[in-house]
Amino acid sequence: MQPALKNESSVLIFTLSALNETTENRYVLFSLTALYYPLIVFCNVTVIFTIISHKKLHEPMYVFICSLCVNGLFGTVGFYPKFLYDLLSQDQVISYVGCLIQIFVIYSSLLCDFSTLTVMAYDRYVAICRPLEYHSVMTARMVFKCILFCWLPPMSCLCLLVTLTSRLTLCGSSIEKLYCENWSVVKLSCFSTTVNNVIGFVIIIIYFTHAVLVFCSYMYLIRKCRKSIEGRHKFIQTCVPHLLSLINVTTAFLFDVLFSRYGSKSVPQSLRNFMALEFLLLPPILNPLIYGLKLTAVRQEVMRLFSKRQM
Repeated sequence: MQPALKNESSVLIFTLSALNETTENRYVLFSLTALYYPLIVFCNVTVIFTIISHKKLHEPMYVFICSLCVNGLFGTVGFYPKFLYDLLSQDQVISYVGCLIQIFVIYSSLLCDFSTLTVMAYDRYVAICRPLEYHSVMTARMVFKCILFCWLPPMSCLCLLVTLTSRLTLCGSSIEKLYCENWSVVKLSCFSTTVNNVIGFVIIIIYFTHAVLVFCSYMYLIRKCRKSIEGRHKFIQTCVPHLLSLINVTTAFLFDVLFSRYGSKSVPQSLRNFMALEFLLLPPILNPLIYGLKLTAVRQEVMRLFSKRQM
């Protein structure tokens, strides 16, 4: 048998080093985060409860919005509780298994956002371009298949990535981020990571293609909707929120992917932290706000819900 490499070690704990340069602001960050995370939970739960509890909202579009908000809660629970704990701890560490779980939760949630917005774009295409066929196309069976598409492929992709990462022999334990990220762990490998890199880039390309297809479909819908006042109204009322969500998630995704791989260490740590957190900061709060305020049916039921509680 060949002797083990001197710098090769069995990593049981990772150190998250991105908070080192912001020690003096930790209590401020903790206070802001302790207010912001409950706000995320409150907004998403409000939209979910409103859609579930009102039968007139049991339409495909609202079911997909509900799925999007559930996914927002799923993704943020993988980051915020641990981040709050780290802000009050002397050492920011995470176990090897905990790190892999965090990678799975955060990034499967990100990919699920793309899948859900893709399905929502298809739903809007059928509603606007084939209105007479809408209920025969978007049946309960079709909606169930769409929900499976939203969740199963992202989960499967992350299962594959995490499995490949768990097979690596690591020669380091320091991650220069506020949370565990697959690329940051892969970079610690003692040996070649070609398979991980190829699979990772294939997944990135697939989901970025989702975003491109959705943008193209909306451009097509814009051309179709210009022909009638009713079509324009329907597009503005139901498609604009989806488009805003897609721009938000795509921008966050590009920030994270490009900066984690090609970002310069000369960039201030605070800016690096914000860019790494953008998809955990904005989409989870903006999605429920966009749909809760923009879509009339949801807004009316939310207002009715709170007006009842005040009586």
